[in-house]
Amino acid sequence: MSPSSTTSSTTGSWFVQGLLAGAAIVAAAGAYAVISTRRTAKYRSRVVGIIPARFASSRFQGKPLIPILGKTMIQRTWERAKLATTLDDLVVATDDERIAEICLGFGADVIMTSESCQNGTERCNEAIQKLRKKFDIVVNIQGDEPLIEPEIIDGVVKALQAAPDAVFSTAVTSLKPEDASDPNRVKCVVDTHGYAIYFSRGLIPCNKSGKANPNFPYLLHLGIQSYDTQFLKIYPDLPPTTLQLEEDLEQLKVLENGYKMKVIKVDHDSHGVDIPEDVKKIELLMRERNLS
Repeated sequence: MSPSSTTSSTTGSWFVQGLLAGAAIVAAAGAYAVISTRRTAKYRSRVVGIIPARFASSRFQGKPLIPILGKTMIQRTWERAKLATTLDDLVVATDDERIAEICLGFGADVIMTSESCQNGTERCNEAIQKLRKKFDIVVNIQGDEPLIEPEIIDGVVKALQAAPDAVFSTAVTSLKPEDASDPNRVKCVVDTHGYAIYFSRGLIPCNKSGKANPNFPYLLHLGIQSYDTQFLKIYPDLPPTTLQLEEDLEQLKVLENGYKMKVIKVDHDSHGVDIPEDVKKIELLMRERNLS
């Protein structure tokens, strides 16, 4: 084969791949547009909370089952989430029998999902397909937030209900100076109407000095997210995006494909467990607050 024919073949391959990706986006967007009008009329009233939990975490193996003052982290997260007033139902979605057994033991409903799920959003999507009841909003409640505030869950639900042009909602809080350079603390910037512009593991915005400005109100992304159920169903069909893969942040796939994400700011601190050392910090905080 001549060099010119090779170039032509490669270019053609890129062109076909582009057409297929574009067709997937158009089909997904069209499906959502039709459904969105119908769902908005019902004010997205039916809400389910789903706690994705997997054993094989790359940073902290077996994290959902780690004990925190006598209870597993997944149980503490579930108990806090149960206090939210906007949830009509709450389930744990896992691919691990050990996690499922523990959850059933403390009274949680469990949906078994496949090991192939790439992230919490895909696990929520698979779980919602298996639920017998129909819901308008799915809240993805991070299983490593044992001190999650029920008010935050209610806040992201109400934000999505009040923003029919958004398919996704999430929460941010003020970023602490010591977390500015921590890649495990995801930063966020929003527009003047409260919609997300970008998320990053690096500090954003970044000024010319390259250093954190102590007077700037940087925002820390909290892991909780809620989705319009019909959008969640088409989410897996959206092609992965360059920014999503580079930052390893699933919410960037939503933004880069042109969908809107509503953001609320809360005054609560983030108390997530990313690494084993975080467990002692959580236990100390619980003792200070008299939480059993």
